[in-house]
Amino acid sequence: MDNKKPRVVIVGGGFGGLFTALDLGSAYEVTLISDANHFLFTPMLYEYLSGEVEEWHIAPAYKELLDESVNLICDEVTDIDVAAQTIRLKEQSEPLEYDVLVLAVGGVTNFAGVAGAAEHAIPFRKIAHADRLRQVMVDALDRVPPDLPPQDTQRALTFAVVGAGASGVELSTKMADLLRDAFKRRALRGEPRVLVIEMGDRVVPGMGGDIREFVEEALRESRVEVHTLTRVVSVTEKTLVFEHDGARTEIDTAAVVWAGGVRMNPLIENLTVEKTSRGLILVNPTLQLPSHKSIFALGDITFFKDAAPTLAGTAQLALQQAGLVARNIKALLAGDELQTKHF
Repeated sequence: MDNKKPRVVIVGGGFGGLFTALDLGSAYEVTLISDANHFLFTPMLYEYLSGEVEEWHIAPAYKELLDESVNLICDEVTDIDVAAQTIRLKEQSEPLEYDVLVLAVGGVTNFAGVAGAAEHAIPFRKIAHADRLRQVMVDALDRVPPDLPPQDTQRALTFAVVGAGASGVELSTKMADLLRDAFKRRALRGEPRVLVIEMGDRVVPGMGGDIREFVEEALRESRVEVHTLTRVVSVTEKTLVFEHDGARTEIDTAAVVWAGGVRMNPLIENLTVEKTSRGLILVNPTLQLPSHKSIFALGDITFFKDAAPTLAGTAQLALQQAGLVARNIKALLAGDELQTKHF
């Protein structure tokens, strides 16, 4: 490499991408590409919604976290040419070259083709989503006069959360608690209605029975209305249609929040590499791509058979994988043996 530092490019600034960059140090020319200028500690986005923490607590700027030797590019990757080892960016005309590539882009919200969901439902993955949801809740409360009959108040303050995984149940209980507190402070009549809608037969699918009992009790205490074996049919600006046991129900909603899972990032969908039938990138135990030893992948976009299904999509798994990726990049560039790890 003519005495030049090896060029390591990391695409994605979540837990996996950020901590890979932090672990690599300054021995390489490291570039981190993110579509935002800040990291987001997503497990506390719910507390940001409720005002328990401020934005700077959970969304520090990358420049506050990264070593000065790391080159930060705030842009969107439009294409990756694995043969030429180049990356194209939306705002740059010239491609970016790499010697080692790390793919850590994570998934995107999966609206599952439900009519109107992409246009009208609110995702909950970024600071902007939490800001939007909070404003919608405040606006809905502001439209309700104190003397409105209880049934009309509940109709005006009905919120639905789609998906009863960990994100959906935590969000629904947080919303219900916030709304009930607002009812008391504003002396409104009746109570708000928060629904969580799940296609499966139980909440937090994939988690153990003890955890599920705890979650179900939390939902009861927050008076969240749970609908399982229920499919969302359509979403409009002010309504939601869902189906259970062959019967369809339409309700008025102040907002529908979508926590119904993730789908593959479009960048990965367009990447010609080995994948599973679900579109996940297949990786070796070293987290390298089988046919591209200079490319590592981790997090939501990968399938690694040595990780238990209950670990999928968690920050803890991405953090562990980042440590392994960083160690293996160092080993690869030094000509040493790469390692594996049981997660």
